[in-house]
Amino acid sequence: MTKKKQTHYSGIGGQAVLEGVMMKNKEKYAVAVRKPDGEIDIQVEEYKGVCSDKSYTKLPFIRGVFAFIDSLVLGMKVTMHSASFYEDEEEEKTKPKTEETLEKKLNSKSDDIMMGLTVALSVIIAVALFMLLPFLISDFLGRYIRNESIVALIEGLLRILIFVGYIVAISLMKDIRRLYMYHGAEHKCINCIEKGRPLTVNDVMRSSRQHKRCGTSFLLFVVLVSVIVFFFIRVDNLALKLILRLLLVPVIAGISYEIIRLAGQSDNIIVKIISTPGLWLQKLTTREPDEEMVKVAIASVEAVFDWKAYLKETFGYDVDESWMK
Repeated sequence: MTKKKQTHYSGIGGQAVLEGVMMKNKEKYAVAVRKPDGEIDIQVEEYKGVCSDKSYTKLPFIRGVFAFIDSLVLGMKVTMHSASFYEDEEEEKTKPKTEETLEKKLNSKSDDIMMGLTVALSVIIAVALFMLLPFLISDFLGRYIRNESIVALIEGLLRILIFVGYIVAISLMKDIRRLYMYHGAEHKCINCIEKGRPLTVNDVMRSSRQHKRCGTSFLLFVVLVSVIVFFFIRVDNLALKLILRLLLVPVIAGISYEIIRLAGQSDNIIVKIISTPGLWLQKLTTREPDEEMVKVAIASVEAVFDWKAYLKETFGYDVDESWMK
């Protein structure tokens, strides 16, 4: 009987972008994008994060808040980079060279501003949709239901239903389905490495497209933790209820980050049980990629991570040795 290989923590993570994959290892990240002409463009840069020089950003529960902000900022940056390859080429060709040069200079200055505004708007919309809307609906129902515990449970149930419903709705979009295929390729590459397999197309393709450290699982933990926290924290004043929910968002994000961090570094049975709902939800947010997508994901990994050295150090063998299944 073949012994099941244990999963090891590699430290790399990533996200899907338009026709590509971003992989991050410590402060270094790479974005690999399949360009319209079929070639793979790879951009390698560093991102040290918000307030990375401050020691308090490494403290448990606090670090989760900064990690979430960093993921939003970097995610928006790499998404804009990947989208730049698919601008209207004819429109670019018709522009005079001087106009094109001037536009690039202006864009470089305005991109940071636009990115900051987009991230802020995304957070506001997310809080309004997943935090405030369930609260307002449950508060309305509370006029007819006198039991506070039941009202709190309704709020929690609505929050879960809205979140899952949103995931289901966007998964029906054609462009999103393709993005989810690259999401699957990203997970497969990380799972392939952490299971001790060489990073080849064949080995990546047979790896799982679900991973315990996925952002989807993190967001689900945020929803579930908020249900528990808001159930036990109750006040009578409507305005104070609203303020508390807003103030507790960073706390909930910090708790959720610690859970997802533990899940990614442990194979404990309890951790596996806690991770199961997130893995179920990833069946919606990931799709099976084709081999060309996997090649893009592999290129992104190899630009920032020496997986051969990792396999030798962690599993004790050279890639050139015969692979034992």
